[in-house]
Amino acid sequence: MAKQSYIEIKGARVHNLKNLNVNIPHGKFTVITGLSGSGKSSLAFDTLYAEGQRRYIESLSSYARQFLGKLDKPETDYIKGIAPAIAIEQKVISNNPRSTVGTTTEIYDYLKLLFARVGKTYSPVSGKEVKRHSVTDVINFLKELPDNERILILCPIPNMQTYGIQEQFKILIQQGFSRIFLNGELLEIAEIADAPPAGSESARLIIDRATADTSSEEATGRLGDSVHLAFTEGNGECSIYTMSDKKEHPFSIRFELDGMEFQVPNEHFFTFNNPFGACKTCEGYGQIIGIDEDLVIPNKNLSVYDGAILPWKGETMSEYANQLIYSASKFDFPVHRPVKDLTPEQYKLLWKGNKHFMGLDEFFNFLETQTYKIQYRVMLSRYRGKTYCPECHGTRLRGDANYVKVNGKSITDIVLTPIDQVLPFFQQLDLGEYDKQVSKRILPEITNRLDFLCNVGLGYLTLNRQSNSLSGGESQRINLATSLGSSLVGSMYILDEPSIGLHPRDTERLITVLHRLRDLGNTVIVVEHEEDIMRAADEILDIGPMAGVYGGEVVFQGTHDDLVKANSITADYLTGKRRIPVPQLRRKQKNILKFSGVRKHNLHDVEVTIPLNNLVCITGVSGSGKSTLIKDIVYPAVRNKLGEISLATQQFETEGDWKMIKAVELVDQNPIGKSSRSNPVTYVKAFDEIRELFASQPLAKTRGYKPGFFSFNVEGGRCEMCEGEGKITVGMQFMADIHLTCEACNGTRYKAETLEVEYRGVNISQLLEMDIENALVFFKEKNGKLEEKIVEKIQPLFDVGLGYLKLGQSSSTMSGGEAQRIKLASFLSKGSKVPSTLFIFDEPTTGLHFHDIDKLIIAFNRLVDAGHSIIVIEHNGEVIKCADWVIDLGPEGGVNGGQVVFTGTPEELVQCKQSYTGQHLRL
Repeated sequence: MAKQSYIEIKGARVHNLKNLNVNIPHGKFTVITGLSGSGKSSLAFDTLYAEGQRRYIESLSSYARQFLGKLDKPETDYIKGIAPAIAIEQKVISNNPRSTVGTTTEIYDYLKLLFARVGKTYSPVSGKEVKRHSVTDVINFLKELPDNERILILCPIPNMQTYGIQEQFKILIQQGFSRIFLNGELLEIAEIADAPPAGSESARLIIDRATADTSSEEATGRLGDSVHLAFTEGNGECSIYTMSDKKEHPFSIRFELDGMEFQVPNEHFFTFNNPFGACKTCEGYGQIIGIDEDLVIPNKNLSVYDGAILPWKGETMSEYANQLIYSASKFDFPVHRPVKDLTPEQYKLLWKGNKHFMGLDEFFNFLETQTYKIQYRVMLSRYRGKTYCPECHGTRLRGDANYVKVNGKSITDIVLTPIDQVLPFFQQLDLGEYDKQVSKRILPEITNRLDFLCNVGLGYLTLNRQSNSLSGGESQRINLATSLGSSLVGSMYILDEPSIGLHPRDTERLITVLHRLRDLGNTVIVVEHEEDIMRAADEILDIGPMAGVYGGEVVFQGTHDDLVKANSITADYLTGKRRIPVPQLRRKQKNILKFSGVRKHNLHDVEVTIPLNNLVCITGVSGSGKSTLIKDIVYPAVRNKLGEISLATQQFETEGDWKMIKAVELVDQNPIGKSSRSNPVTYVKAFDEIRELFASQPLAKTRGYKPGFFSFNVEGGRCEMCEGEGKITVGMQFMADIHLTCEACNGTRYKAETLEVEYRGVNISQLLEMDIENALVFFKEKNGKLEEKIVEKIQPLFDVGLGYLKLGQSSSTMSGGEAQRIKLASFLSKGSKVPSTLFIFDEPTTGLHFHDIDKLIIAFNRLVDAGHSIIVIEHNGEVIKCADWVIDLGPEGGVNGGQVVFTGTPEELVQCKQSYTGQHLRL
């Protein structure tokens, strides 16, 4: 029977899908698009992926299945032709501090193998290669000598110090040895045993006298036996003395040089997750609680003379600073130069000190010895923080692992170098013939994976970068690169907006990667709104026509060329029938915040001016420094000015109209609330009035139910088996956790007696299942005080395009973009009650259709018109063109970024030839 050429879905009814029938072709690249909440994720993840996962579990043994519980079948008539499913979602991969980009992508595993197999160990003393000889090496040396060359096979005499010279000579006679070699002479041991000559301690034991004849197997075997015996008797050392030139040629099976013994490289030697290879100071974490340099020298714009070193201020401690200042001329130290302008050697000298002054390291070591005095304990605690480990400098490995190198680079050098620079190193790696054979299976795995990472726009990362510091988009693309590296075929890959966080410049490279995944023989299904990715797809599936209850239908299926003829909102925006209008007037820049001398990560001496009461857009390619500038510099600095935090490490200068800002809010893509119980109605504080409404019903009053009885967060009316979750989570050791509907409450979250209380024929569980749009209509029908308050609080959720969400929808089921818009709605609901606030949004268009972006920009303008200021980190051209002011960072990512390429209006940005953002905005 021929394999079915498409996935056939019949009668899908998951969430808002309306008995949907669709065929998705195998081995093709299909994009599922549509408005937010139209049912894209319900089709891709809750139907296709869920069924793929369920069938995998069904294929396991009955023993394994007993631990997994019963995974419900997605609500469909049937699904045929489904392939093994792999979902790549917008989730940070790991919270494990030991997890890095290198370990996640498996590149580090291959690096360990490469260095263990072909790495050469070099002595830090002489720089010479450390070699370990074998019997074969000695035989190969003998083969190079003439056959008639007379040789002596020697070894050191063991236990000379233990037993004494005379006693040791007697032992050697008993063992059958008869001669020693001393000062170029052969001496009979029996003749000198009673009266050893001077210098006998340095004598060599003669194991064998022979000729370097390796012409026959018998002769070579005899020499090999003698050499092996010499290594055994000489504790790993032996030497060949050639009679013709009277020279001794040493060999050693011990791995040592320059008086140092080295560790023979193996896999565990380079593993920071193993006690053998981990740095002993930080135990493989790369960071410790130690003296934080940024706390000790908080303002690097000051010089030593001006008091840059904070602990050396005051009457008592200033003597340490004076010691340096008065003696600086003796070793030419510039005490009047700002610390930021010191050379690396001069800065290091501040910490190490010399004979003329006590360095900071010695100073803090002294304080450690005085901790029985409370003032010194307080002082130490003031300067402690999470810092890079001083021994491994954040690389996590034991120090001697750096002695092992491949083509002059240690494994530490490689993991600290940006990936786009590491790739050429491996592509041009020049190895000997033997090493090429050893590494021929390892090198392609490394270069392929590095190439994939560069192709998905992550070349600016390093392999040492912690996984938990990555954004959701970066995590997803690393997962994508890892999947490509595994080279699976015949699978179904389902991706959730892989273009998130990706500059339009890099979208083309991402498309190449997706095509490569398809060309391997996989079915690639992508939930996406990016127009370039839609153009590159083999097939587009448009779900709609609107969101929530008005969605869940297939509006269009076909190629991009056919889509422009379709009757759908997506088609209208792609063909230009609908447009997000460009503002007629840009707001003026009256009040500003100015940051100068900004240095952090890849930002070096950056100066940037941010206008207030404007919609300001921060753009630039991935890794250019946008998040560093806004999240690590601007946000903490504003909080510091407001007195919310003490920013002792402010290493930049600020000026501007700070009095204009009364509050600051960072609206990121983290889930709303701290648990999966958090939902839209609790976040905008409307659930309080809803519970009061139910508590005011006659039946509730009769039974004495208070508003708290209708909460699923506390004991009372909630179901205690699932503790108000509605689902039971089954932890899985070897795959994603499984969430099963609670059998006690059937997912309603409440006890049966709680559900008996109804408001206008609807119980509390049914109300929470109602979507926001219908809930607004429901509450507007009755004009009570509580109803008015509820409408007032949930109306902004509808205004920002979230009318399709359920009132009680768990935060764990929402995308990062939806979480951001709920936060935005909570501020809109407060209206004029909120004081003048600086709002910072991190890629708020995540998961948004063109139609939803239009609503988002309207919401932004409402906030600005209400007297607030907005900074948006964004790549989306629709948002950039609607901004009042644009700051473009770049020109590239990583070490080649961190500069301000452009500041001005979108109209001016289009004319900037140096800006990649301007080039794409022009198109």
